[in-house]
Amino acid sequence: MSTTEVTEQPVVTAPAEPRPRRRPWTVRRVAYTLAPALIYLGIREFGLLVLSWMSYQTHFPMGQALTSWDADWYLGIAAGGYDNVPARLVDAYSQRSPETPLAFFPGYPKLINYLAAPLGGTHNARLFAAFTITIVAGLFCAYALVRLGRLVPGGSTRTGLILVALFAAAPMSIVLVMPYSEALFCAFAAWSLVWVLERNWVLAGLACTCAGLVRPTAAALVLAVGLAALVAVVKRQDGWRPWAGGLLVPLGFFGYLGWVAVQTGSLFGYFELQARGWDSRFDGGLATARFALDALTRQLSVFEGVTILVILASIALVVIGFRMKVPWPLMVFALGVLLMDLGSNGMMASKARLLMPAFVLLIPIAVGLAKRRTATVVTTLTGLAVVTSWFGAYSLTVWSWAI
Repeated sequence: MSTTEVTEQPVVTAPAEPRPRRRPWTVRRVAYTLAPALIYLGIREFGLLVLSWMSYQTHFPMGQALTSWDADWYLGIAAGGYDNVPARLVDAYSQRSPETPLAFFPGYPKLINYLAAPLGGTHNARLFAAFTITIVAGLFCAYALVRLGRLVPGGSTRTGLILVALFAAAPMSIVLVMPYSEALFCAFAAWSLVWVLERNWVLAGLACTCAGLVRPTAAALVLAVGLAALVAVVKRQDGWRPWAGGLLVPLGFFGYLGWVAVQTGSLFGYFELQARGWDSRFDGGLATARFALDALTRQLSVFEGVTILVILASIALVVIGFRMKVPWPLMVFALGVLLMDLGSNGMMASKARLLMPAFVLLIPIAVGLAKRRTATVVTTLTGLAVVTSWFGAYSLTVWSWAI
């Protein structure tokens, strides 16, 4: 009887892949991480220094300059809600009805109220909360702009950092350090567009919902993000996510318009109170064209001249953006902001400020500057910051009408 010995073959396993090593926190990495914040805060701090100088020269109190016009409304709504806004706040015709405060979207004043409550809910607490929200929102927007700078064709981190500087030094960037809602809206809009390009549909929809509670400009964002989600659904990309994101997109904006409709008893109640209180309605751009033609046929004020230049530059940048093939959701958003601003009548003095959310129009400039030598970039951006800081200070301390 023979026995057969069975020997087990050793099991050969592939060597385990080494875990990716974490990048060390070198000085260079720390510098790149902090760069968006430092660039943004540095330019805005310079703007405040120029404003303090202009305030001294014109004897116009700096605190009053920073908290005038819409800032006064937002702080008033934060203090008493829509039903208890201070009686001194009136519309463009110096009138006031119970519906007048509804012209201001609730997202920003509600945040002011929530942040001020643990601090005592006093006027000073609301001021601190308002400025804090504006500055922090601007920082969040800066980091989103760096991401956009990397995602666009021909982009890079350098492009993104230049984009941050251009945004912080835009002609009416003074509102980025005021209790205005532009900084908060731009932060939500920028991250929503970043997540659209990265196809993170749920986060894009959530950010769009939040933006819809902050400013009426959200209509342009709803259009851009909603169309992008719809295209993804039609192409059957990313499974259920574009469906979910697309459903979230309109909730904030149309939710508030619906609430105002209930409060006013009219389906178009929000637009009616805007027309009644601020003579703001869509006219296809006729009022803007009349303003420009009239201003060009008489002695221009500095403010009017710069406003016309900003309008013309914005139109040119839309054309350049399409020619450079900037991703279409970004261009749809920019075009929507431009049409909403230039296509409405209302206060012509606000045109340049209302274009602040059209930050994607700065992308072609950022891409072009990124190809230049560092010295050229620094010189250009420094000169721009000096001029726009003065213009913002001039707008608050010398110009006689609302921005």
